[in-house]
Amino acid sequence: MATISASASREGRSAILDRIFARIDSRRAELVDLAREMVRVPTVNPPGDAYAPCAELIGRRLAGRGFAVEYPRAVGTPGDSDRHPRVNVVARIEGRGPGACVHFNGHIDVVEAGRGWTVDPFAGLVRDGKLFGRGTSDMKGGLAAAIIAAESILEDGLPWRGAIEISGTADEETGGFGGVAWLAERGYFSKPRVDHVIIPEPLNVDRVCLGHRGVWWAEIEMQGRVAHGSMPFLGVSAIRGMAAFLAAVEAELYPKLDARRTRMPVEPAGARVSTLNFNSLHGGLDDSYQGLPSPLVAESCRLVLDRRFLLEESLDDVKREIADLLDRVTAARPGLAWSSRDIMTFHPTMTEPEAPVVRALDAAIGRVLGRAPAHIASPGTYDQKHVARIGHLRDCVAYGPGLLEIAHQPDEFIVIDDMMAAAKVMAAASLELLGA
Repeated sequence: MATISASASREGRSAILDRIFARIDSRRAELVDLAREMVRVPTVNPPGDAYAPCAELIGRRLAGRGFAVEYPRAVGTPGDSDRHPRVNVVARIEGRGPGACVHFNGHIDVVEAGRGWTVDPFAGLVRDGKLFGRGTSDMKGGLAAAIIAAESILEDGLPWRGAIEISGTADEETGGFGGVAWLAERGYFSKPRVDHVIIPEPLNVDRVCLGHRGVWWAEIEMQGRVAHGSMPFLGVSAIRGMAAFLAAVEAELYPKLDARRTRMPVEPAGARVSTLNFNSLHGGLDDSYQGLPSPLVAESCRLVLDRRFLLEESLDDVKREIADLLDRVTAARPGLAWSSRDIMTFHPTMTEPEAPVVRALDAAIGRVLGRAPAHIASPGTYDQKHVARIGHLRDCVAYGPGLLEIAHQPDEFIVIDDMMAAAKVMAAASLELLGA
């Protein structure tokens, strides 16, 4: 960590923070307007609409405040095309000498609006102290707060060493392969370039998220033998085979998963166990047929499973317990076979509570909110997985002002007071990490 400058030491940390907090207070309307501008760019993923306009909105603003800005496109990653280019924005500004780098990373993509809205999801309506719109909570409001925090430090003129980086990245909602993963492979989230990473995901303004459970997504296919639907005894139904597998999961595997507990402080508390969800199921004729279906015994049945696993579990064991059930089901039904295809796998990750970025955020939350922070872990993954797995940078957490339970919901919103508080927390944590 950089040494504290002589002038900053004389003035005192408390006076510096009071001055920067006052700057943030004076920029409340500016913070709301910035978040609204981003919400009004409908960066829906899939397919990955309007990434370039949103990245450029952020980049132009930061370039005007002295940041060096680049727009790396993750060419060749899933979904990347000339129609939907995976464009990211990375901005960096240097202090008055060598020192640590604090990086704020926010994803710019949002999920589809869906049905059930009572307001325009991309208008950025302000009402009752809240900003409404798709992506307000997850996570354009948090990214806007990080930008205002960094700008307030710069405008203060306080001498500091090191660097501040801000990135707006693609595709977090679909795995982050065209965003943080691609950038991490190119050194954007590794030392010596970066030392500390804060991701403003919507995990509540008084909580520091240390990490997340692991995930294994896979497609399982049961393969049977086709026959005429009037003589099913001449075939082998893949649908019935899959039903037998699902029955075995219900009777045997779910009770085992429910009994497993983790030391990870996952919220909500119901996610402190191993979980398994079936995301989709399809058997028999492809849905694309026209007219009436034909009478066939299904020769194929496929499902996509979503297995969330704990620090205390190994991926090999997670896969083996599924394979053992499938083996037993197929062995009992001659002519039935199974195969699997991995879709996405990420191991659990958790930053230690004593890590510098955690300590800095804890102190900042205590000062700004006047209460002790909670340490949590996320039930689902986010881009910390790539920072840890590819960048090998462990001083990374999620901290942001949104509400997790509001994310992806109709009438998504963020509380403006929470954005203001988070901007102050991120500014104070940055100064601590920069040694300013």
